[in-house]
This record gives sequence, structure tokens and C-alpha cells, in this order.
Amino acid sequence: MVAVDAPLSACEARIAGQRDRLPTLAIVGASYTAGVGPDNPELSWAVQLARLLHWNAVIDGVSGAGYAHPGDDGRGPMGHLLGQENLHGLRPSLVIVQAGHDDVGTPPAVERARVSSAIGLIRDAVPGARVALLTTFASTPQGTPALHQTDYAIVSAGAAAGPGVIIMDPLAGRWAFARAADGLHPTAAGDEWIARQVESVLLAHGLRTGAPAATAPVICDVSVGAGKPRAATA
Repeated sequence: MVAVDAPLSACEARIAGQRDRLPTLAIVGASYTAGVGPDNPELSWAVQLARLLHWNAVIDGVSGAGYAHPGDDGRGPMGHLLGQENLHGLRPSLVIVQAGHDDVGTPPAVERARVSSAIGLIRDAVPGARVALLTTFASTPQGTPALHQTDYAIVSAGAAAGPGVIIMDPLAGRWAFARAADGLHPTAAGDEWIARQVESVLLAHGLRTGAPAATAPVICDVSVGAGKPRAATA
């Protein structure tokens, strides 16, 4: 993966211009998606997932962002990040939203409304895309009551949106992976574990990895929170 100083739109145009186009994955998320932990966006679970699937990908991670919280640099929340990706033009087969931890303290009704709004935005832009929610991560296996409240709000909103929404709940599943010194974020090995866990859930829901082809996948990654923002292509 090679970092390049290019706007996201230019990287997305490479995907749209592929002659033999691979499936495309769109991801927006918070610090885990931004690569906090290994402190390298190229080692995030999101980039590793795109490589495992052998799909094109557009990834936008903003540390501190949630469905309600704007994030450390104000580029969020998730609805805004989704609007920054050219979902209509990219026609992704799958859109994943990774968020929740930073919304702790948001009233549950507000959180549910924001999650429902994000799902609606995706469906309006790409009606045929699958939608997946990767919910809250915790520093301890049991989490906190406030975190569980936020997690439940996200899961219930996703479930109410219909059976087509794939819900991956690290808090309820007590996902265990290698963690960085802060105790919350993953190491590079932890990110790889998360990527493989997400891949297994997606495969169980009928998605398939891309076949090796002459066309190389393009991964566009704009991350804030683990190194300077940039677009990257692979």
C-alpha cells in the first residue's frame, strides 16, 4: 500500500474507471478505522479487511467520531462522513459503519435516530448495497452500563431497519484481541484479528471474496487520528 498526496475524489475515480471492476467496500468509522493502536492507517482492521476480501475500498476513519459526536477534528459524525464518500458513483456492494464508543452519554433516542438516519442515507444512495454495523468496543470484557446503553441503542436501531442490516457487536460478543498500551485500541495483530472476525461474519451472511484477477484492488484511505490525513492506493 502506497500513501499518496491526492484528494479522495481522485482515488475514488480510479475505482469508478476500472474496466473490469472489482466489488467495492465503503467504510466509515472512528479511531479503530483510523488505525489508532498501531498508529498506522494501513494496519487498521478496515484496510486489512479490504485486502482479505480482495475488494476495492474507500475508508474514512476519524478518531472520536460517532453517530452523534463530530470527532476530534469535527469531520464527523457518521452521517457527514458517509456524505463525503461518493456512494452513488462508487456503487459499493457493502457499506460498514464502525462507531458507538464515542457516543457514550448520548440519549438513547437520539442515538437510535442517528443510526437510523445513517442507514437511510446509505439506502438512498445505493439501494442495492448491504449495510453492516460494527458497534462498540470496550476496555474491559464487561464494559460499562453507559457503554451497554449506547450499544443497545445502536443494535436496536439496526434491527429495526430490517433483516438486511448485518450487526457485529464486539461488546456483546466479548471480542478478545491483542491491545495497545492504552488498553482500548488494538495492536496491528489485534486489527488483523478483527478483520478476520468481520470477514467471517460477512461470509456467513453470503458475501464472497473477490477472485484473483488482473485488476488490482484500489484502497482509498483517509484517516484522522493516526498520522496525517491522506489518501492511499493499493
